[in-house]
Amino acid sequence: MDQNKNINNEMEQEEVTVTLTLDDGSQLECVVLTIFDAGEREYIALLPMEGELAEEGEVYLYRYSEDAEGNPNLENIESDEEYDLVADAFDELLDDQEYDELVGEDEE
Repeated sequence: MDQNKNINNEMEQEEVTVTLTLDDGSQLECVVLTIFDAGEREYIALLPMEGELAEEGEVYLYRYSEDAEGNPNLENIESDEEYDLVADAFDELLDDQEYDELVGEDEE
């Protein structure tokens, strides 16, 4: 979990983006929200920067890995069971972050 907090702190300082190529060939620019562990894998949460999906707050979840050179690799989540595991882990991460923000505000 400390790794998640470090990534979040780095991303707050510098906005990291990814361009997704969708099934229809269109491209979608997304902000990387976080990279997190769920089960035995790493996953990435992406938020579209423009358009209707951005306005709706639609978050995309993908499997995340890096190749030998450190280049990111995103893969689709194939099963409903895996998606449920990842979505639950992401929701828990958001809940923890919201709690930390609330506690931080109370202490000031």
